[in-house]
Amino acid sequence: MSQLGTSSYIHYEPKGVVLIISPWNFPFNLTFGPLVSAIAAGNCVMIKPSEHTPHASALMKKMIIELFDESEVALIEGDVNVSTELLKLPFNHIFFTGSPEVGKVVMKAAAENLASVTLELGGKSPTIVDQTANLKIAAQRIAFGKWLNNGQMCIAPDYVFVHEAVANAFMELIKKTIKTFYSEDALSSNSYNRLVNHRHFQRLEGYFKDAISKGATVAYGGKTDGTQNYFEPTIMTNIPDNAEIWDKEIFGPILPFYTYSDLTEVIDKINLKEKPLALYIFSNDNKNVNQIINNTRAGATCVNHSAIHFNNNNLPFGGVNNSGIGKGHGFFGFEAFSNPRAILKQWAPISGLDAMAPPYTTSKQKLIDLTIKWF
Repeated sequence: MSQLGTSSYIHYEPKGVVLIISPWNFPFNLTFGPLVSAIAAGNCVMIKPSEHTPHASALMKKMIIELFDESEVALIEGDVNVSTELLKLPFNHIFFTGSPEVGKVVMKAAAENLASVTLELGGKSPTIVDQTANLKIAAQRIAFGKWLNNGQMCIAPDYVFVHEAVANAFMELIKKTIKTFYSEDALSSNSYNRLVNHRHFQRLEGYFKDAISKGATVAYGGKTDGTQNYFEPTIMTNIPDNAEIWDKEIFGPILPFYTYSDLTEVIDKINLKEKPLALYIFSNDNKNVNQIINNTRAGATCVNHSAIHFNNNNLPFGGVNNSGIGKGHGFFGFEAFSNPRAILKQWAPISGLDAMAPPYTTSKQKLIDLTIKWF
């Protein structure tokens, strides 16, 4: 009854001045994607791209200067000290893409000004291949998602569980797929790129050597060349739970390979970790698919494919808790940079609440009781 004689709608308005901090692994896509959403929502934007891809950042700055007045969109180059100073400013919203560790720093800084945030983070995205999966397709699509951009992708399959009944067959197929994609020698392949810098090469080499020292086995690859920041497509088996590679987000071309017999145990093991940005299922058994989806949490899930949900702008993209806060892409990106302002208009001369204003006579009390009971 309180709404009698009213009409309502949502008025989307810009949040104001927003900051976009973008990463190095897909510098153009992960800068201009959020920028489109921010402009669509009507905001002014400051952009801080990654210092690890200076040529891309320089080109983006040239483009921004040519396309926008500095009062509308401005791009600021620099290292982590520049980011630190920018985060002290009272932005209305901060959109950050990067690691969970840095995401916590961004969120702390945003809290000082009560700025809202969208955090697109990462984590260890698990992949499950059950005994009903089309193994050839699974091998091709997991290999594509894992070694695209040398594994430097937040939604790359981080590790894979394969049912023991098909594990050997799947292993042979994924090895064959790697050779088809990148030849017998990925070092000489024009289709296989390098790690972004030597620091990340050393990080991955450290994970690799730690796993080997604790009993892990190299099932494929393992060759490196530090002078080129080259790390061959690599598959590892027999990895113990105390290996760093089991705990840390890999963000590189190493694929830990585990076998299983009981799907429940796989789900339990996945749930021991933080909620991932993505979870991939390769199965033709709807019961298994539903069991996994209903008993895990993730930012997104692909069934019988990997990573391509990123390209569907009708789906919200983002993580949950440790893998991210908030969503982007398409309308969801527009929403992230907007304030949904509620508008209500009282168009009738008499409001339903007018009849329930004090003093509370017996008849008004009956009307109130009726409203509470039925409306």
